[in-house]
Amino acid sequence: MKLAIVILLIWNLIVFMTYGIDKHKSVANKWRISEKSLLLMTLCAGGLGALLGGEMFHHKTRKWYFQLAWYLGILIQAVICYGLWYVKQG
Repeated sequence: MKLAIVILLIWNLIVFMTYGIDKHKSVANKWRISEKSLLLMTLCAGGLGALLGGEMFHHKTRKWYFQLAWYLGILIQAVICYGLWYVKQG
């Protein structure tokens, strides 16, 4: 279980950094990371990293579907953590 939590934390750090990189590329008017990739990373248990990255870098905060994806991603993370905890208890 500890390994799974560490993996989730590392994944969320990667998602957080990806939002930062995309914001930097946006400001520099360079090639960007696709919205589809950002949303997919968010929904694959990267909600917390995406939310923090979006808020910290002021990136994609005006798009409602990103905000929805952030909270769905956090919910997915919570379900995964609960499932891991439940399996460990059982």
